[in-house]
Amino acid sequence: MQKTFVMSWSGGKDSALAYYRAVMAGHVPAALFTMFEKDGSRSRSHGLPLEVMEAQAARMGLPLVVGKADWSGYEDEFIRQLRHFKEEGVGMGVYGDIDLEDHLAWVQKVSAIAGVEANHPLWQEPRKELLLELIREGFKAVITVVDTERLDKRFLGREFNESLIEELEASGVDACGEEGEFHTVIVDGPIFVEPVPVVFGDRVENGNYHMLEVKLQTKE
Repeated sequence: MQKTFVMSWSGGKDSALAYYRAVMAGHVPAALFTMFEKDGSRSRSHGLPLEVMEAQAARMGLPLVVGKADWSGYEDEFIRQLRHFKEEGVGMGVYGDIDLEDHLAWVQKVSAIAGVEANHPLWQEPRKELLLELIREGFKAVITVVDTERLDKRFLGREFNESLIEELEASGVDACGEEGEFHTVIVDGPIFVEPVPVVFGDRVENGNYHMLEVKLQTKE
């Protein structure tokens, strides 16, 4: 049955593929929803600036709804936003989780409190097969954050292809980065009417995390 949904949007590969699958299954997107730092500077999940995520949303023809909270207020704000979507007639949230049980349990808990359905289009599918599908369907994902305790910083800025998958596996990490080894940004693919005009800037270090600055290309 066709349902209207809000996409829990990280700006990265898993949420992009989950969104794509939900749309291909006949569901109708109403908005993207992303949690940001309390000051609104960057997204909680992938550390992306607001203007990049707004550019993604614009190329998907959707509004971007932002929740702002520190970690102590994260869950309450998430539930508040879900309740607002339900009041607007959006009865389902779509999520990009693959197989982490604690993530699934948390989403199911907050969804139940808010009275909305939780949909996980990627749940328990082979991680490598999902990556190959991402590449096959024409998505362009770039690694923008690396946890150097688990993955070499040389992977920062790399675009996903089959060669990269093999290199990640050879380095001993999950090529999906499901355990937080790295994060990505989606800059092109079948969900966009045109590519997102991003440029990659300086490399920034924050403890063991190395991050690539992601900006929108400025018009001359």
